[in-house]
Amino acid sequence: MTTAFITHADCMKHDMGGFHPERPERLSAIEDQLIASGIGQYLQRYDAPLATDAQLERVHPAAYIDAVRERAPQTGLVYLDPDTAMNPHTLQACLRAAGAAVLATDLVMQGVVRNAFASVRPPGHHATRDRSMGFCIFNNVAVAARHAIAEYGLTRVAIIDFDVHHGNGTEDIFSDDPTVLMCSTFQHPFYPYSGTEHPANNMVNIPLNAGSGGRQFREAVTQAWMPALENFSPELVLISAGFDAHLEDDMASLSFRDEDYAWVSAQLTAFANTHCAGRVVSVLEGGYDLSALARSVVQHLRVLAELH
Repeated sequence: MTTAFITHADCMKHDMGGFHPERPERLSAIEDQLIASGIGQYLQRYDAPLATDAQLERVHPAAYIDAVRERAPQTGLVYLDPDTAMNPHTLQACLRAAGAAVLATDLVMQGVVRNAFASVRPPGHHATRDRSMGFCIFNNVAVAARHAIAEYGLTRVAIIDFDVHHGNGTEDIFSDDPTVLMCSTFQHPFYPYSGTEHPANNMVNIPLNAGSGGRQFREAVTQAWMPALENFSPELVLISAGFDAHLEDDMASLSFRDEDYAWVSAQLTAFANTHCAGRVVSVLEGGYDLSALARSVVQHLRVLAELH
C-alpha cells in the first residue's frame, strides 16, 4: 500500500501578511522539495475536502464555529487574536485543513493506504475547544481523532506532537479522555507556556530546555513516549508534525536536525506496524524556515512511504 499526500490549493490562499512566519510559501517549499528529492512520484495525491460542521462539532462548540464563520472578512484581514488573522480565503483553508485530516483518517482506516500526510495550513494544535491562538483556528488532529472514534469505533487513539511549541489546544480537548493518549516534546519555558503544570494521566509531556537537540529528543522518545505507547496499545497513531524545533528555524531555540525527524518517524512507523497495522496519520503543524521545513518533511515522508 502507498502513502497518501493530501493538500489543497485553498490552503495556499490563507495569507496573514508578508511578514507573518506562517505563510503560503511553506506549502510551496514542500512541493518543490518533493520534486527535487524525487519522492513525489511515489505518493498517492488527494485533494482535501471541506470538513463538515458535524465533523468540527465533535471538537468545537457550534457557537465557536459560527463565530469564526461570522468573523471571516470580505476584504483585508480580521484578527482573531494577536497572532492569528483571517483573510477572505482563510475559512476555506481552515475547512480544507480539517477535511484533509478527516480524509487521511478515512483512507488509512479503510485500508486504501497504509499511512497519510496532510500538507495543510493553517495548523491546528494550539486551537482549544473554543479559542483560536498561535496561528491555529480549528484543531485538525483533534478533529481526526474524534472522527476515528466516532466513525470507526476506536477506543484508543494516540496523538504524537513533536512541534517546538506545546500543543495546548490538543491537551485542552483531550485532557482526562481515556480514549486518547497524547505524547509530546516541546521547548520550555516557551510559548504557549503550558504543558508542565499537573498534566492529566493521559498526557506524556516532555519539556526540553533551550538548546536541546537530537540526544535529548531521542531520550524523551525512547524513555517516555515508547513505554507509554506500548502500555496504551493504540489502534491508530496521529502525528502533529511540527518541524520548528529544527536547528535552522529561528522561531525557537531547539536544535533538531533532518535526521532526527527521520529517526522519530521510523520509531513511530515501526511501532504502528507492530501494534496497529501500520495506521499512521500525520498532519503538518509548525516549521517556518522554508528549507529546513521542506527537507524535514521529505525525511518524514521517506520513512512513511518506506523509501529510505
